Amino acid sequence: MAIRLLVSDLDGTLVDKDKRLTAATIAAVDRLRAAGVGFTVISARPMSGIRPLLEPLKLDGDVAAFNGGIVFRRDGTIVSHVTIPAEIARGVLAMADGVDTWVFADDQWYASDGDGPHTQSERRSSAQEPAVVASFDDLLDRADKITFVSDDEAALHALYERVHAAFGERATVAQSQTYYLDVTALAANKGDGIAALAKALDVDLGDTAAIGDQANDLPMLARAGLSIAMGNAPDAVKAKAHSTTRANDEDGVAHAIETIILPRGDTE
Repeated sequence: MAIRLLVSDLDGTLVDKDKRLTAATIAAVDRLRAAGVGFTVISARPMSGIRPLLEPLKLDGDVAAFNGGIVFRRDGTIVSHVTIPAEIARGVLAMADGVDTWVFADDQWYASDGDGPHTQSERRSSAQEPAVVASFDDLLDRADKITFVSDDEAALHALYERVHAAFGERATVAQSQTYYLDVTALAANKGDGIAALAKALDVDLGDTAAIGDQANDLPMLARAGLSIAMGNAPDAVKAKAHSTTRANDEDGVAHAIETIILPRGDTE
C-alpha cells in the first residue's frame, strides 16, 4: 500500500528536544512531497506555536492545533474551531490539586505561575509569553485547552484518572507528555483531527500514515492506515503502532520517511 499523506505530531516527534526542526527533517519532507506524498502536522500546541514551522515546512494547507480543536492555514484562515464547554472547563479546574495550571484561549497562554515547571519549555513551544493570572474564571467560556503541569508522574496520572472518570465522555482528556495533562473539547482529539486533515486533502484514511510519541497520539495512530511510533515513545505507544522509527533526537521522522514510507511507493 502506497501512502498518500503523512500526518505528524510535533513535540517529541518532528522537532528535537530543543524544539527545533533539523535540516535532515526538512529535507526528508521535501523528498516526500517530490514523491507525491502530502504532509501536514497536528499538535497539542496552540496556533502561535505552530506558525513558525509552517514556512520552513512549506505548509500552506490545513494544519491542526490543540489536537484538532483548531484547524487553520498559514494565511490566517480558520477552517474549524471547537472549545471546551464552559461547565466542563469549570469542573475540570475544580479538580486541580497541587499542580500548575495553564489555560489557552484567544490564542493566548494564561498561567497560574510564570516560572513553574516546564514554563520555559512552553515559551519555546507556544512562541509566546504567559499571561500570569490569579483566576481563570473569565476565560472558561472559550477555553481551547486546559493543561495541568507536574513532574510527579504518579500524581499527574492519578489526576488523569479522576478527570477522565468525571469528564472523559464529554471532553478529550489525555497526556501529551508525562508531565502534561491536557483537556480539550471532545471533538479536539487527534483521531478526528487526522480524519479532517485527510478529508481536506481528499485522501482516504487508509492511505494515510501517522507518526507520534505520546498517549494523545494514540487516536490518530489507531485511525491511520500506517501508524509509526517514535523511538522515544513509551512502550505502551509503540505497542499500538505498526512500526517504530528512531528517536526525535535522531531524526526519527526523516528516518521513517526514508525507510518506511517512501519504499512503499516503490512497490506499487
